[in-house]
Amino acid sequence: METRELRYFVAVAEELHFGRAAQRLGIAQPPLSRAIAGLERRLGAALLERGSRGVTLTGAGAVLLREARAALDAVEAA
Repeated sequence: METRELRYFVAVAEELHFGRAAQRLGIAQPPLSRAIAGLERRLGAALLERGSRGVTLTGAGAVLLREARAALDAVEAA
């Protein structure tokens, strides 16, 4: 797992919207969506529930958000 993927996931999890997360990251939405889908495939777990009302975190997503924030803070501190 790359720090880029963690940053992407945290942005989507905090915004709960792919478009706003992409804008925040300064990237286009399709690559962001593909990166998150690839991360979910590699982890073997759904991290986000996507629906007509927006995006919500799954239980696994909530755990990863907590751990991703800690990992990114540690990388930044180093």
